[in-house]
Amino acid sequence: MEEGTLKEPSHCTGTYGTEGDHDPFQWDTREDCEVRQILDRVADKWSLLVIALLDRRVLRFTELKREIDGVSQRMLTVTLRQLERDGLVKRTVHPVVPPRVDYELTPLGGTLHTTIRSLVTWTERHQNEIAAAREEYDAKEAAPVA
Repeated sequence: MEEGTLKEPSHCTGTYGTEGDHDPFQWDTREDCEVRQILDRVADKWSLLVIALLDRRVLRFTELKREIDGVSQRMLTVTLRQLERDGLVKRTVHPVVPPRVDYELTPLGGTLHTTIRSLVTWTERHQNEIAAAREEYDAKEAAPVA
């Protein structure tokens, strides 16, 4: 077993204080924290794109690869396997020649898509503010030091 690989899942306890206050960085301080592992998986750009594309439809591997600009065949395979392992994506192999494999969101994956859709909506609403902030920041960085 590789160093840092867990024999069994760990749960982060104590992320909430005794009075219900939440430490937003608690999960990030423990490498073996299951919450961190899940967030790392679902917040990955390839996972986000796969989940978004599978919303209410079934797609084949080649269709996903064609739709996701820049993803390699290997990276898409790894991403799909991880999402399937986490119970977010269902893989169906059809016994035909040539083999046909379909991917779809599980009910659990569908609940995550709702969250992703909220994030995309927020981004669309605030993209102009973010672009302005970036321009302001870049202008400050480019300005000569007095």
